[in-house]
Amino acid sequence: MFKILVVEDDRELNQAVCSFLMQNGYETVGCLGANEAYNAIYGNMFDMIISDIMMPDIDGFEFAETVRSLNNEIPILFMTARDDLASKQRGFRAQIDDYMVKPIDLDELILHIGALLRRAKIASSKKLTIGSLTLNAEEHMAYLNDEEIALTVREFNILYKLLSHPKKTFTRSGLVDEFWDSEATSGLRMVDVYITKLRNKFSNCDDFEIVTVHGLGYKAVPK
Repeated sequence: MFKILVVEDDRELNQAVCSFLMQNGYETVGCLGANEAYNAIYGNMFDMIISDIMMPDIDGFEFAETVRSLNNEIPILFMTARDDLASKQRGFRAQIDDYMVKPIDLDELILHIGALLRRAKIASSKKLTIGSLTLNAEEHMAYLNDEEIALTVREFNILYKLLSHPKKTFTRSGLVDEFWDSEATSGLRMVDVYITKLRNKFSNCDDFEIVTVHGLGYKAVPK
C-alpha cells in the first residue's frame, strides 16, 4: 500500500483529504505544518507528499526545498489556493512534480496521485519500456527490438523525459533549463535540432512519436 504524507494547516481539509485517500486504498499521515511533517518524514518511509504553500512558520516552498535536499525522487504535489504564475514557477524551481489549485476536486486529485506514483516507479526502476523500445537510465542506453540505438547523453535524457510523461507538453525553454547549463548560448533552436535527431534515429519505431505543439514545444505520444 502506498503511503502519502499530507501537509495542510487547514485541519478540516487535511482530514477530508486523508479520509478520501484512505477510502481509495492509500495509507496517509496528516500534518498541520512543516515542522510536524519533518518529524513524520524522519520516522516513516513515504511514497509521496502533498503540501500546501501558505503555512505558518515554514511555507511550502521552503519545505519542498528541504525535502529535495534529502530525497530527489519522492513525488511532491502542491495543493494550494495560490493560482499566480510566480508561485507556480517558484514551486517548480523547488523541484515539485505537480501543482493543483484549491478548491480541489478529490476525484481529480486521485488521478494526479496515480500518475505521479507511476512516474516515480519508472524513476526508481531506472528502466522505461514502451512497446519494443526500452530505455535504461543507469546505462543511458536505448534498445529497439533488442538492438542498441546509439544516443548521446543529452539525446537520451530528453527522450527519457518525454516518454516518462506521455502526452505532457514540455516547452523549449523548460527543456533548455533542464538539459543545458545556464551559460548555454545555443538558444531554443538547439532543442529543435535535438528533436530532429531523435525523430530520425527512431523513424522505424512505431510505438511512439514526438509531436510538435506549435508555439509551445514537444510531447511524446505512445501509439
